[in-house]
Amino acid sequence: MQSNDPQAPNEAQGESPQAELEALKARIAELEASNVELRDTVLREKAEIENQRRRLQRDVEQARRFANEKLLNELLPVYDGLERGLEVEGGDVATVREGISLTLKSLLKIAENNGLVQVDPLGQPLDPEKHHAVSIVDAPGAAPNTVVNVLQKGYVLNDRLLRPALVAVAKD
Repeated sequence: MQSNDPQAPNEAQGESPQAELEALKARIAELEASNVELRDTVLREKAEIENQRRRLQRDVEQARRFANEKLLNELLPVYDGLERGLEVEGGDVATVREGISLTLKSLLKIAENNGLVQVDPLGQPLDPEKHHAVSIVDAPGAAPNTVVNVLQKGYVLNDRLLRPALVAVAKD
């Protein structure tokens, strides 16, 4: 005969309700501890991601602020040369011209080392991608639409046009 006592062992299930309740309480405590541990892990990971985001933002800002440092450092001797040239009193024109020419060569070399290329299309066919025709002139012996005069050189930086060359082209 079966007893109606809730504390009595449940012979069909093989476990008493009290033991089953204790097992469930233990499982709940285990899950709560696991939940606390997972919550702590998530919070630590979230904080680490935020720290990485801040570091990356700071690094990008530093890179942006000092991106031209190498170029400007290379330009300092050119700057110094121009200042010295302005300090010279007297002197003949040929010497001043030579100093300016050397300074310009130095500047152009630095520009080339940093990817800047001059566009000097004299004698070439007009290329609207790199040249801006500002006038059309009579040029006997020149092929039509050929650049016969460069009013201002253009510049390309690493295959990107910075400034088109201003040119005069021969009439058709």
